[in-house]
Amino acid sequence: MERVLSLFPRIVFYLLFSLALAEMGPATAAENKGSYSFYVVPQLPPVVMQQAWSPLLKRLAQETGYHFTLDIPPSIPAFEALLLKGIPDFVFTNPYLIVATHKRQNYIPLVRSDAMLLQGYLVVRKDNPIKSVQDLKGKTMAFPAPNSFAASLYMRSLLDKAGVTVQPRYVGAHSNVYRQVVYGEVAAGGGVNYSYDREPQEIRGQLRVLFKTPPASPHPVAAHNHIPAPVREAVSAALLRIAEEPGGAELMTAAQLPKPIRANYQRDYQPMEQLGLDRFFVYGED
Repeated sequence: MERVLSLFPRIVFYLLFSLALAEMGPATAAENKGSYSFYVVPQLPPVVMQQAWSPLLKRLAQETGYHFTLDIPPSIPAFEALLLKGIPDFVFTNPYLIVATHKRQNYIPLVRSDAMLLQGYLVVRKDNPIKSVQDLKGKTMAFPAPNSFAASLYMRSLLDKAGVTVQPRYVGAHSNVYRQVVYGEVAAGGGVNYSYDREPQEIRGQLRVLFKTPPASPHPVAAHNHIPAPVREAVSAALLRIAEEPGGAELMTAAQLPKPIRANYQRDYQPMEQLGLDRFFVYGED
């Protein structure tokens, strides 16, 4: 009897400890397994991107047992600087940055959307008399950032091939581009189909798409090559699995990843190496 009584405090301790473990929640358990940074390019205002990505990364943590810290830099150039230095573990990034960093940092694309390809949109005000890109010669045009792929790099390259030189104004985000055009502060602006479609009707209704770039593979989720292959595979498989689970399709669509498929550098992004965009790309400082 005395032995049972002496064991009682120890039994109570283990019971309480077990209950504490049970209440640890997926995020705490994930922190014990591994923690990774996840950076998202801020095409839209950071608060909008936060609302889109936080629920998905919470679900991803539950699926994989890993913890992901969401980081949305204040501007596209700030995001690019971090990516070019290889700081993010995982990223959701514009496709040409995968090409530009391939030799420097070798970010490995994991999944991308198979629902819609990426197209650059050159927009003007709906009541603007401009009828063709030739009418833009010498005029000021807004772009999100120098290295935004379809909205800036590809657009500027195609304008250059058409003999159209514009005065670029970099305004930090796609949403800023559309508003500068609507408010008459620039003659035209460069955006993409994804961000254009997400604009409220009061903005989109005042714009007209003057020109579209040829379609290209969209933004991927990618991982730095220092991330172990089993972790990359776990994240890829989990994202594909989430898309098939109840409520998962909505999470993926909100994060611009509707109907995700596995991405492949050689198939999806290597062809961009032949577009001749490197002369427009701004590498910045290391």
